[in-house]
Amino acid sequence: MERPRLFHVSEDADIDRFEPRPAPSPDAGVEGLAVWAVAESHLANYLLPRDCPRICFRAGPRTTTGDRDRFLAGAAPVVAFEATWLARVQAASLALYEMPPATFAEALPEAGYWISRVAVTPMSMRPVERPLEALVAAGAEVRVLQDFWPLCDAVAGSSLEFSIIRKRNAIPRGL
Repeated sequence: MERPRLFHVSEDADIDRFEPRPAPSPDAGVEGLAVWAVAESHLANYLLPRDCPRICFRAGPRTTTGDRDRFLAGAAPVVAFEATWLARVQAASLALYEMPPATFAEALPEAGYWISRVAVTPMSMRPVERPLEALVAAGAEVRVLQDFWPLCDAVAGSSLEFSIIRKRNAIPRGL
């Protein structure tokens, strides 16, 4: 299997070496310590500040025509986040590290996750000063939501491939 280009996105532009750490959340699907990377195919999911709650979705092999029409309307992929995060997203400065693929193994294909159980020295780092432009350049349609929860629930109940990241940081339901 040919390995894709792998990346790690951070708000820290001074990382010389990535050390294995615990999974970022209990539902990450990986136990133990790991260095995390994302395949280029799913890079758009991470071109936002780390703590920004987001809903990322795309069509997959099992996506129905109805869900494709309802949610995508020709877009692929979609990255949606709360309007309350817009100023922080616009002001964010991110660091895009390209990771050497040799020690990485695919962890969750539908999410584009790859992990290394050993420390990794990145091959390069490129600053991302305009995350919204980077999202568009990565082929994503960006949606800014007034209320996170209706789309979150609808996507989770659909036939789409999706990732809901940092949901715990969204404005609580009903506020």
